[in-house]
Amino acid sequence: FIQMLRSAKKRDVLELLRRAPEEMGPFIVEAAVAAQSVASLAALSDFLDFSKQPKSLLEKFLYAAAFSPRPSGELLCLVLDKLAGEKLAPETWETGIVAMGSLVGKLCQQKLCGLQQEVERGVETILRGLRGAKEEPEVVIYLLALGNAALPETIPMLLGHAEEGPTTVTTTAISALRRFPAQHISSKVKRAMRRIFHEKRRSYEKTCRLAAAEILLDNHPSPMDVINILLATKEMETEMATLLLLKVQNSLH
Repeated sequence: FIQMLRSAKKRDVLELLRRAPEEMGPFIVEAAVAAQSVASLAALSDFLDFSKQPKSLLEKFLYAAAFSPRPSGELLCLVLDKLAGEKLAPETWETGIVAMGSLVGKLCQQKLCGLQQEVERGVETILRGLRGAKEEPEVVIYLLALGNAALPETIPMLLGHAEEGPTTVTTTAISALRRFPAQHISSKVKRAMRRIFHEKRRSYEKTCRLAAAEILLDNHPSPMDVINILLATKEMETEMATLLLLKVQNSLH
């Protein structure tokens, strides 16, 4: 079916989308995203009205885009245009921003960062949104998008939110940092994780401290980090101490 869509003209794909029975709509939308031909994406652009379409159909489109193994710049451009051009339901907007981060990350993995205008536009959209976000749930969504994108240049911003944000923001920022490969977990990142784990600046929730310790243990830990984490378990409640001890044992194995 996808192969058929790849060779179809825009008007045929659009007719198929418009005439499909309601229960078949999500399937055809997903297939059109997978086809990623100029015609199928143009048909999706005409068909999808983010102010009118059922939420389930729009989310199917956004999930299909986010999970596309090798997305194109044109697919990212379609998502960007749809998110910018409509008044969206909050849930659809949230899914769209997180999907945008996933698309940016995969395009950068294809070495297209800096080469495609759509990628730069996607990165700037996320960063501008994060800088302007006032409410905690909004900040969390943009941090999730940054975690999906996993761009090394955003690590300083993630560190700032990890150390200074409220619990939900801190947890999300640390989770985003955990998605980076070991070569990007620098001494600066490790120093921040030590401050969070050992609560040098303020008190942190145990989930935040545990996530910070995991970053230290998962990325070429120094002997002193292991020793200090083990010593800290003496002051912790049993469940958290047990988790960290198991983590250290797994690292040793």
